[in-house]
Amino acid sequence: MVHRIPLRFQLVALQLGIVLAVLTAVGAVTIRMQEAQLRDAYKGRLIGVAESVARLPSVVDAFGTSSPAHTIAPIAEVIRQASNVTYVVVTDRNGVRQSHPNPEEIGKPVSTDPSVPLSGDIYVGTQTGTLGESWRVKVPIFDRAGTVIGTASVGVLESTLAADLYEDLPQLFGWLLGAALLSSLGAMYVSKLVWRRIYKLEPEDIAALLETRDAMLHGLGEGLVAVDAEGRVALVNDEARRLLGVGEEIIGSPATASLEPGIHRLLAAGSSTEELVLSGERILLGKVNAATVDGREVGKVLILRDRTELHTMLRDRDGALDVTQALRAQAHEFANKLHVISGLLELGEQTKAVEYLGRSHSDAAFVNRPLAPGITDDGVRALLIAKSTVCAERGIDIVVDPDSVCSPDGTDDVITVLGNLIDNAVDAAGYDSTIAVVLAETPAGHRTLTVDDDGPGVPAADREAVFEAGVTSKEPDGINTRGFGLALVQRVARRRGGTAAVSRSELGGACFTVSFTTAGTGTPGPGTAVTTTKEAVLERL
Repeated sequence: MVHRIPLRFQLVALQLGIVLAVLTAVGAVTIRMQEAQLRDAYKGRLIGVAESVARLPSVVDAFGTSSPAHTIAPIAEVIRQASNVTYVVVTDRNGVRQSHPNPEEIGKPVSTDPSVPLSGDIYVGTQTGTLGESWRVKVPIFDRAGTVIGTASVGVLESTLAADLYEDLPQLFGWLLGAALLSSLGAMYVSKLVWRRIYKLEPEDIAALLETRDAMLHGLGEGLVAVDAEGRVALVNDEARRLLGVGEEIIGSPATASLEPGIHRLLAAGSSTEELVLSGERILLGKVNAATVDGREVGKVLILRDRTELHTMLRDRDGALDVTQALRAQAHEFANKLHVISGLLELGEQTKAVEYLGRSHSDAAFVNRPLAPGITDDGVRALLIAKSTVCAERGIDIVVDPDSVCSPDGTDDVITVLGNLIDNAVDAAGYDSTIAVVLAETPAGHRTLTVDDDGPGVPAADREAVFEAGVTSKEPDGINTRGFGLALVQRVARRRGGTAAVSRSELGGACFTVSFTTAGTGTPGPGTAVTTTKEAVLERL
């Protein structure tokens, strides 16, 4: 197994490497600048010395004598010693030395090219002569008529320049060493601070934790939505994306713009109790918990559970219980009638038993009542039969327009809408009430469902609010499971390109009208045919 270097050591090594690289670059640049400044300083001094020699009248006049070196050499040596330069060499126009620190070189031609100063220009540069490699300046010497009669060369050895530069290096290296020590201490402090901030974990451990966290969060059967302190969505697991119908693009966006109003209201309330909310056409059970780190709240976590199927099962169970109670009442009624017939037969009153049997009938048996022949959707037929049987036992009469039309469309949307509308009408209507149902369909695939009741109706001010999720006039029982039926109706209608509305019924109560299209058709058209059948069924009531 390969030994892993701890993260804090890697951080220290990385920072020290960066610091050393920067300090090396700074040191090199500083030395280069120091050398350039030193050469510029020497250049100015060398030019000054060379020009002062070239302008001395005694030096200029000496070129007119038979032996210029006797006059120029002593003067050049004095100036060399006084200016602290390596050499002061004066030559005639032929390049022959008239002065030199080494007397043996006087009278000999110079070892470097004198053409630049003899042409009247100043030369500055590094050349190698009899004394070695030197940084030198060569200037022309003019006579009183302005003619070049010689040159004055002043220089200092490169070794002298290097020695002057090395004198300042210890101080520079001291500063660089101090900076390196301070940087090293800072690097160790930063690495230790980072190590503590990541809870003393190594990168491999952090990666493993993140992978485990992602696997756990996205493998949960419950939806999880995390919102930070600024109200932005920080995390959405797979189940939450499925339940809310959103994608990963909402991460980082404000919750107000990304989540439905009901979900956002639950988050804003911050309640720790469970509450039902509507997302799309799903009924979700949501719970909000505060997310705390080191005792401070950093956001909120919303846990969502899908209760759509459970809500449907509970509603179906309630319907089954109603049917069971109705069947029990009918069985009790039939048992009483059988007892009467049995008693008459025992008394020998066969004629009266036959007459009683002929008078007997069941007012609650809706199964014997004919449905509209245009309703060919078996699910809708079964729904109407079950609802009518239960309502008949409660004294509520459901009247289906015989001209109603409803064909199968491969979905349960009609059953969802019609079931919720009838349930809403049954809850609103009292004993001995009437509910009118009209189903219409056009050849273009436009459907309209209308349910009228003779209950108290819906005030005009509340006709838009009744379609909002959670809005109900009934008392909640435990977790509020009411206030979602009409909201689902409206969302189904909108998904199918239609509308849901409530108005005043001609029966005196509420009239709910839902229009939408079948799959693959356009926007619903006007319901003139529906109005006619609705008026016809109301006339028969």
